[in-house]
Amino acid sequence: MQNKHLIETIQEVIKNENYSGTVFIKKGEEVILEKAGGFADKSEERPNVITTRFGIASGCKIFTAAAICQLVEKGLLGFETKLKDCLDISFAKWDESVTIHQLLTHSSGIPDYFDEEVIEDFAELWKETPMYLLRGPSDFLPLFQNQPMKGEPGESFHYNNAGYILLGLVVERLTGMTFSDYVTESIFKTAGMLSSGYFSMDELPQNTALGYVEKSDGQYKTNFYSLPIKGGPDGCAYVTSQDMISFWEALFENRILDEKLTRVLVSPQIKVKEGVHYGYGVWINNEKAVTKYHVMGYDPGVSFHCGYYPETDMLFAIPCNHSSGAYSIMKKIDEYLEK
Repeated sequence: MQNKHLIETIQEVIKNENYSGTVFIKKGEEVILEKAGGFADKSEERPNVITTRFGIASGCKIFTAAAICQLVEKGLLGFETKLKDCLDISFAKWDESVTIHQLLTHSSGIPDYFDEEVIEDFAELWKETPMYLLRGPSDFLPLFQNQPMKGEPGESFHYNNAGYILLGLVVERLTGMTFSDYVTESIFKTAGMLSSGYFSMDELPQNTALGYVEKSDGQYKTNFYSLPIKGGPDGCAYVTSQDMISFWEALFENRILDEKLTRVLVSPQIKVKEGVHYGYGVWINNEKAVTKYHVMGYDPGVSFHCGYYPETDMLFAIPCNHSSGAYSIMKKIDEYLEK
């Protein structure tokens, strides 16, 4: 069996590295591997299964980008539309030239509520703003809207979560729907992602994994007090690995966007470093002359990697309910394909 070595290697990682999550790999029409390991609920010893839902942190920024592209397709705005023309919200200290394109590509220069290069612990944010109050995009505004610009619009790539919060507010303003309802109706249902959603952590549906953070003594605690109570435009949707495969298939079959906008979303829009670009909500790696479309997310109790490698027609989704674990499996996939 051609893929036997890859399967055995990943099964070994799941067994020996305390992996907690699922792995779904598909090549063309063939499902190569569906595997689950660890516990969705450690206290109840409820195991993860292939249909378990997982939080995916920033891995869902691509949903926000796709939602914006749908609005562009409908003629409701353009990528060069200015933020000030989309929202009736005051950003007194900001440059008025910030555009939708710059927000999508992390090049707007606006302040961030969670700058990953400055803040190491997500929990620091909730000392002044309780995480249980953050249930929608507008709830995040007090965390950054009165802060000064961090850079010049369009100057360079600097990963920015607040920019995607604003994109979610644009979706709400132009559609009259909540962000989560719009994505559920226009993206999840279209792609057949029937188990996915933006669920509140205090109202999680059945078959959803809790996130776990390892303590210094090797024991685990949940991430209940580490993240916003409900995910939104910048992160924290819940999906199954199967649903993420369905998303990529729907995207590249032009069921979510037309062919032109799909191509725009996955085209390099800004250079991050040599061989790595960012499209709209998606990382694009060409380091070894092989194109890799990739989304990922890391939060306390969450690690996630998911991608599509068109040259080999390989799709994979690796959601994990520990703070690390997904990367080591993705690395094995890359090593296998590079042989």
